Amino acid sequence: MTPPSGHLLPAGVTWIDSTDDPRLSDYVGLTDVALRRRSEPERGLYMAESEKVIRRALAAGHRPRSFLMGERWLTDLADVVATATGDGIPVFVGEAEVLERLTGFHLHRGALAAMQRPSLPSVAAVVAGARRVLVLEDIVDHTNVGAAVRAGAALGVDAVLVTPRCADPLYRRAIRVSMGTIFQVPWTRVDRWPEGVHLLRDLGFTVAAFALHDDSITLDALAAHPPDRLALVVGTEGDGLARHTVAACDVTVRIPMAAGVDSLNVASAAAVALWAVRVPSPATAV
Repeated sequence: MTPPSGHLLPAGVTWIDSTDDPRLSDYVGLTDVALRRRSEPERGLYMAESEKVIRRALAAGHRPRSFLMGERWLTDLADVVATATGDGIPVFVGEAEVLERLTGFHLHRGALAAMQRPSLPSVAAVVAGARRVLVLEDIVDHTNVGAAVRAGAALGVDAVLVTPRCADPLYRRAIRVSMGTIFQVPWTRVDRWPEGVHLLRDLGFTVAAFALHDDSITLDALAAHPPDRLALVVGTEGDGLARHTVAACDVTVRIPMAAGVDSLNVASAAAVALWAVRVPSPATAV
């Protein structure tokens, strides 16, 4: 395909003016959540959106299958494009209207990369040496998953675990909301849950369930004498943690509320809890 007159593309970059090219199949219908939730893991890929996210994915060692971007991003991502074309990785460029027809949304962040999905490590490997672990149980909203991961990265969590029914941390929206921090924090999916509570205990963790139960202790009480190795479990929107999960955990914790508010958004609750039980860095320890 030939770019319009006056458009000079780097060697190895392909101009697209049609959405019918089979090489673009990874990018078709990205707004169909139900389809992508199923098809992306099956096809071994995920989408990285925006310059910052793409760079963080590449820095984490993830390998791209191809790139799709507006023409101006050939300048902002010139080094990435040069490396990709040198390695024979396709880079597709087109007008905004064509990209929107292809993906189903306006690509205002300018660039997408179809990335090879990495193999997930074992729980034991991810939490080895960890002192603070965040567990996300059955959170279905990708925005909440991304926000919780970002909070964990910002507040020094050592690892994130997600249960079998939790939304995919590598879904495009989750990655975007996390600002690419999902590539900075070790994470994996727990194969069996709530049996994973017992695995964490066997690995030396005290497991704390965040739930509004009569026998729960306050977050202040937990923070006053925090265990050396602590796994914090937060639950799905609305219903919170499953009854069997709470029963399996070592302690149940609540965040005291004011003004008649009964609870926080799950990502906000995770952020508050992680701040309260954070491990002081050597620079701030007294």
